[in-house]
Amino acid sequence: MSYPSIKKQAGFTLVEIAIVLVIIGLLLGGVLKGQELINSAKAKSIVNDFRTISTMVYSYQDRFRYMPGDDPKANDHVGGTNATTFGSGDSIGNGRISGAWNSKTATDESALVWQHVRLANLSTGPTTTSDADYYPRNAENGQTGITSYAPANTTLRGTFFICTNNMNARLARQIDATMDDGNTNTGTVQALDSTGALATVVSSDESNGQVYTVCAAY
Repeated sequence: MSYPSIKKQAGFTLVEIAIVLVIIGLLLGGVLKGQELINSAKAKSIVNDFRTISTMVYSYQDRFRYMPGDDPKANDHVGGTNATTFGSGDSIGNGRISGAWNSKTATDESALVWQHVRLANLSTGPTTTSDADYYPRNAENGQTGITSYAPANTTLRGTFFICTNNMNARLARQIDATMDDGNTNTGTVQALDSTGALATVVSSDESNGQVYTVCAAY
């Protein structure tokens, strides 16, 4: 009597399973490493923005003896819009860039800064304040700006302050560690949370989705 043959069901051996797990581990490691490299590149780009903007301001002041945006003779110097009085207590050409760092009011000195440095060939970009690309954006598509008035709730001290927003916790920490003391609520680089409060950003904040404004004093 013949018996029907019994087919053995093929399966993965321990070696094959181990190889698959190793491949998955390598892929995950590559993804995480790639993300880390992207974050580092963004942080370097934003730090470079801070340094470049400060150099533009000093270069303009050295050439024309006025701060960009605060220049009452901008039309003579670079063919731009002359600064005008901003609110009470401000005077034209007083060495102070008036207006909020993120102001989009075309007559504010903090808004005219970009026109003046671009017309002076210290930077590239549109010189018409109504242009959609007039106001600089950072690597996270947040706004970057400058003012001579320290942002509220910070303890920053300086002649002018450069701020940039839409920073996640990791970027805020990396920027501070690169430029300052690594503590986001002290020193010359400080961070504000979405409510405008001075923030102490720690590693555990890197997964909470909070975004920050980072400001540096010069």
